[in-house]
Amino acid sequence: MELNLIFLLNSVLLGVGLAMDAFSVSIANALSESQMKKGRMCFIAGVYAFFQFAMPMIGWICVHTVVEYFQNFEKFIPWIALALLLWIGGKMIWEAVRGEEKSDEDKALTKLTFSTLMIQGIATSIDALSVGFTIADYGLPMAFVASLIIAGVTFAICMTGLLIGKKAGEKLGSKATLFGGMILVGIGIEIFVKGVFF
Repeated sequence: MELNLIFLLNSVLLGVGLAMDAFSVSIANALSESQMKKGRMCFIAGVYAFFQFAMPMIGWICVHTVVEYFQNFEKFIPWIALALLLWIGGKMIWEAVRGEEKSDEDKALTKLTFSTLMIQGIATSIDALSVGFTIADYGLPMAFVASLIIAGVTFAICMTGLLIGKKAGEKLGSKATLFGGMILVGIGIEIFVKGVFF
C-alpha cells in the first residue's frame, strides 16, 4: 500500500475512533482539576497520544511475529480496561462521596498523578492493540506513519477534551470529581461491553 489520500483519511478516521475514550477521560481529568495549566494539559494529551501511537505499533509487531499468542491475549483486553478504569473512577467517586471540604493541600494530593496517568493511558489505548490486525497489510514505514497520524489526532482531540473539562469543572465546583469518576467508570463498562459482546 502507498501513501495516498485514502490512506491518510483512513488513518485520521481510525485516530478519531480510537481517541474517543481518551477524549472522555481527558474531560474527566480536567473536571477534577479545573486550575490545570496549559503545559500540564499538553503533557496529559501527549501521554494519551504516545499510547495511541505505541499500541497499534505493538499490535502490528505482534501480528507479524506472535500472532497466535496475540489472538489469545486479545480476549483479555476488555477485562483489563474495565478493571483499570473501575479502579481509578471508583477512587474518584469515593473521594467525592466522602464529601469533606478539601484544603488546597488535599486538592494537590488528589491531582492526577503520573502513575494514574500512565494507567489511564494504557486503559484507554489497550483496545488499539487490535488495530495491529487492521494495519497488518501495511509495511513497517506505513504502519509507523498511520500510528503517527493516530497519535496526532489523539493529541488534538484530548486537548479539546481537557479544555471542555476545565471550563465545566470551573462551573461544577466540588461535584466535578464525582462526575469525572462516573465518566471513567462508564468508559470502562463501555469498553468491556463492546469488547465482550460485540
